[in-house]
Amino acid sequence: MTKLISRSDVIRIATMDKTVPIVESAFAHMAKGDVLMPPKIYLDLPDFSGDFRAMPAYYKPKKKAGIKWVNSHTNNPKIGKPAVSAILILNDPETADTLAIIDAGALTGIRTGAAGGVASKYCARAESKTALYVGCGMQAYYQILAQQIAMPMEKIVLYDLNSESATKMAHQLATEINAEVSVIDNLETGCKSADIITTTTPGRAHILKSEWVMPGTHINAIGADAEGKQELPSALTKKCRIIVDEWEQASHSGEINVPIHEKIIEKSDIAGTIGQCVIGDIQGRNNDDEITLFDSTGLAIQDLALAAYIYEQCESASQFNFNG
Repeated sequence: MTKLISRSDVIRIATMDKTVPIVESAFAHMAKGDVLMPPKIYLDLPDFSGDFRAMPAYYKPKKKAGIKWVNSHTNNPKIGKPAVSAILILNDPETADTLAIIDAGALTGIRTGAAGGVASKYCARAESKTALYVGCGMQAYYQILAQQIAMPMEKIVLYDLNSESATKMAHQLATEINAEVSVIDNLETGCKSADIITTTTPGRAHILKSEWVMPGTHINAIGADAEGKQELPSALTKKCRIIVDEWEQASHSGEINVPIHEKIIEKSDIAGTIGQCVIGDIQGRNNDDEITLFDSTGLAIQDLALAAYIYEQCESASQFNFNG
């Protein structure tokens, strides 16, 4: 019988301390070739300032297949709806049985946050103490939770064009994480004092300046998730050691898609994937002066690995009724 797994079930089961190692393992297995994952398919809807994306994958270690159908509608928060929502269909690859239908909106946010935490672990300097978050929506919240699991910071610094959003998040985090949390209104100053910078903005215009980013900084670029989107100036991207989650997807819809199109960088400028870092094929950084950049586009295998774990937990939790 197909299980129907709700958002509240996902949030209860997929805690960040469980999700970070699951995503880290998924990256590793991808680098080892234990994954089948066709490119993400976009259905662009410019009339509605949004799009839908179909994301299929097969995860050999868990013997699970599935597909996520996810949207990104940037105007939705203005009418009280989430910008991102999703469902995931989980299948038995041998029989094609539908094992579960999962509300995957929160799952998407949680696994994306975990990816940033994993990247910091492998690419940031070991002595990093201060993390700056540019954009204070829900994804920044997940990024911070993951950072504090994967590589805890002493200071969390928040910046948003809407200062109320940053202040609200600071109040929430004060009771949830063991770190000093502050809000700033000068992005240049924040960048120059940060060891790790994470950007989670939806815009198509870059928000940082190259000269603001100091040697040794690690950047998690999360917001660019479609063709033409870019959070960093191409000149900054060019001087970074670039780690991607997956080359094809990043080159078409990640932070590197614009400088690739502009012919400022090419494939040979990419150091490798985060999965290669996890399994030790390459180093996240070569020295303490490099500026490192993780280009996160969000992979179907992240969703599937976490969905498999959630399904397993539901299977073993006889006290709950997840059946539809």
